[in-house]
Amino acid sequence: MVPPPFLNNTGQRGVFVLPLNLPPAPGEKLDKYDDFTFDAASWTIIAHEVRPGHEMQFDKMVEEGVSQARVLYAFNSTNVEGWGLYSEYITRPYMPIEGQLVSLDYRLLRAARAFLDPELQAGTITQQQALNKLQVDVVSSHAFAQQEVERYTLRAPGQANSYFYGFTKMLSLRKDTEQALGAKFNPMRFHDFILSQGILPPALTREAVMSEFLPAEKMR
Repeated sequence: MVPPPFLNNTGQRGVFVLPLNLPPAPGEKLDKYDDFTFDAASWTIIAHEVRPGHEMQFDKMVEEGVSQARVLYAFNSTNVEGWGLYSEYITRPYMPIEGQLVSLDYRLLRAARAFLDPELQAGTITQQQALNKLQVDVVSSHAFAQQEVERYTLRAPGQANSYFYGFTKMLSLRKDTEQALGAKFNPMRFHDFILSQGILPPALTREAVMSEFLPAEKMR
């Protein structure tokens, strides 16, 4: 997902491209993957990338505006991808059974990333072991597993595990908010408030909820 410009936006929208294969190295065979190219996968992809995921997340910032400081300094992968995975979570009960199964498998992938990425950085596992874990336990294709390992080690070390970490922070914040408000908890208002903050690190999002959202909701 390529986000739209948040400042001086003149109508640009976010763009999502789903590749269908990995370009092979010279002399190597094309290594295709089919991890996203079937109907049951579309439910989770739409929830994560479109609505209520990133497209809604970014459109909220474009439509309501966001400060220059938050655009330049607060954009945080943990909160961005945490919201994307959380969007899958709140949407999954409304998916058909086959869509729910795929959604759970994708969540398993994010959980695997949470330990495979740092373990590869620490040298406690090999790339082959990570490949095996992704192909056998997460049921990823070889091409996708190879892409994932390259992501953890070469292209973006430390980024892939932000999904599951941000997701757990969102779940914790929602649980604490529900406990504080009881019957007054309204998921739609909670989500709208979260999105209205822009892209903040989880600690600052929590601070905003506790200091602004909770007092306002208790007064309703």
